[in-house]
Amino acid sequence: MKAVRFHQFGGPEVLKYEDAPDPELRKDHVLVRIKACALNHLDLWVRKGLPGVKLPHINGSDIAGELAAVGEYVLGVRAGQRVLLAPMVFCNHCEQCAAGQQNLCRAFTVLGNGVDGGNAELIAVPEVNVIPIPNSMSFEEAAAVPLVFLTAWHMLVARCGIKPGQTVLVLAGGSGVGSAAIQIAKLFGCTVIATAGNERKLERSRELGGDFTINHYQQKIGDEVKRITAKAMCDIVFEHVGSATWAESMKSLKPGGALVTCGATSGFEASFDIRFLFARQLSFLGSYMGTMGDLHQVLKQIFAGRLKPVIDTTFPLKDAARAHRHLENKEQFGKVVLKV
Repeated sequence: MKAVRFHQFGGPEVLKYEDAPDPELRKDHVLVRIKACALNHLDLWVRKGLPGVKLPHINGSDIAGELAAVGEYVLGVRAGQRVLLAPMVFCNHCEQCAAGQQNLCRAFTVLGNGVDGGNAELIAVPEVNVIPIPNSMSFEEAAAVPLVFLTAWHMLVARCGIKPGQTVLVLAGGSGVGSAAIQIAKLFGCTVIATAGNERKLERSRELGGDFTINHYQQKIGDEVKRITAKAMCDIVFEHVGSATWAESMKSLKPGGALVTCGATSGFEASFDIRFLFARQLSFLGSYMGTMGDLHQVLKQIFAGRLKPVIDTTFPLKDAARAHRHLENKEQFGKVVLKV
């Protein structure tokens, strides 16, 4: 099969479009002929070098395609079905998996991180990862859904217990996970304040449902939140930027508010006055991907048309390096998708 692999860590230039061995089909797995695979910031970090990544490696967590073959033990799906894949791998038999908390499984990893992913023509995965998609949904749209909507749903619904009428600050509304968070918060009837770095992204954030926007390069986020909310501040701050915004995110919380984070694209170091944490009774919540239950819940909203995948642009698989540069330069609003 054709695939985009890298044999050493580095910049986009290490990505090579080349022949790679076809995956072997186990009796309890399915073989997917990939039609589209969306990029995430995870792809950039893996390419630059993360512990445990074995070389050569194939990136890609967000996968959609057709079932090319199914193992003889597979009963729930059939060859030819149009599907997307749950973007994670887990043991499916430990205590945490049995309790539906797959993202707490000790074997948990993400497709394209701990194992090869979808920047290829074929992939073999367990049957549990396979979710049929409606004929009305394109493969590109389906690939733009799994990781970001799963992550945003788990952050806001499972971790924060979002409630109607709350005020939610979404950092970097132009990102894949940010554009998903804006929509989910509006689905729950919340007031949404979104940040972005230019007027095009601010306008797109408003089109998705953002009630107010802040240019995080030109305005102080905390000061603008204070003005917008008449000093009431936010119930939830949706963080995934890290060092560059952490202090302003904290300032934006009301007493008893919650800051939930799933990443740190601008850096991992953050510091704060502990007295501010306990005196204002704040909650700092970590969130990592989500569960299969979360994914099925958010997909019901996607398939019903209440939430929509946001695609910035598409590239052919062979142009994966160009797609990486586009994402690295923060040029996108929503998802960058590779067409296989």
